[in-house]
Amino acid sequence: MKSIIATLLFVSLVLCSSFIQLSFASPAAAPSPAPPSYCDGKCGERCAKAGMKDRCLKYCGICCQECKCVPSGTYGNKSECPCYRDKKNSKHQPKCP
Repeated sequence: MKSIIATLLFVSLVLCSSFIQLSFASPAAAPSPAPPSYCDGKCGERCAKAGMKDRCLKYCGICCQECKCVPSGTYGNKSECPCYRDKKNSKHQPKCP
């Protein structure tokens, strides 16, 4: 009987120590945003023919920083960058130009 209690105590101590180690483990590093020079160049190409170029550059830059990619061309091709394609604003409309 004493050996069973000792075994259960030992197992519970081991389990508790593993949970404590997991809780003190460092969190995963946040993904680093794309470099501004990359986004500036890609968004410049993407917004070259936009009617409201300033607005296009602003939102393209925001999406590029978050997604780290910009679709090729001046329109469409959003399948090249699923994150860019799936971004929605609060009205559930496409966020990225």
